[in-house]
Amino acid sequence: MSVDLFKLHGKVAWITGGSKGLGFQMANALAGVGANVVLTSRHADESISAAKSIAEKHRVRAVGLAADVTKEAEVAEVLRRADQELGGIDILVNNAGINIRKSTVDMPLADWEQVIDINLTGPFICSKAVAPGMIRKNWGRIIYMSSMLGQVGLAARPPYTASKAALILLAKTQALEFAKNGITVNAICPGPFGTEMNKPLLENPEAYQAFVSKIPMGRWGEMHEMDGLIIFLASPASSYVTGTSITIDGGWTAQ
Repeated sequence: MSVDLFKLHGKVAWITGGSKGLGFQMANALAGVGANVVLTSRHADESISAAKSIAEKHRVRAVGLAADVTKEAEVAEVLRRADQELGGIDILVNNAGINIRKSTVDMPLADWEQVIDINLTGPFICSKAVAPGMIRKNWGRIIYMSSMLGQVGLAARPPYTASKAALILLAKTQALEFAKNGITVNAICPGPFGTEMNKPLLENPEAYQAFVSKIPMGRWGEMHEMDGLIIFLASPASSYVTGTSITIDGGWTAQ
């Protein structure tokens, strides 16, 4: 198999929530195989700093912007800048997300709506925005960051599990819509990784160990272990893979 199947020279990848955590990790992985990148978060300084770091490390073009994925006007501005500076978006990694940990009876409706808006509506807005450009090129990759908790439940996570499960079906639906246009749509379902979102668990020894006890491999995922999967799904190597979800969880959901 040619290693060129995994190269992304000349492609542009937009990673939402790309200034830190798994978003920043995936942006580095894609830049490492030649992609130019657009990083967005709600904080311009963080996005700009992350983009500068990637550009210097990988000698690619990188743009950092502030954008709220739930606001269509801000998403449209990201596309305008990407078109102007990099020639459009070829790969969308819908990574931005939040988690609010409360039980159903303790969950204010405002918290439910905030999680659904950012985790589900935002990715829909972004995919809708990039699709026309991908259709014109007859090539594209849309990748949703779901979760193992989109496949199995966990107490005190009602809007998170609901939103992540919905992303898996959104990917399947859009895969059917865009298959004739050379666009693949898939979802990644990570298990526990040491991200900022999981800081409350990392800092609670009892909660941390409770998670580890359910992972057959006996440990949390290391950030670099996401690299191969995101490169595969973004690259020509996955040209016949669409409408599916791939779990990377150390075996949690195999039980």
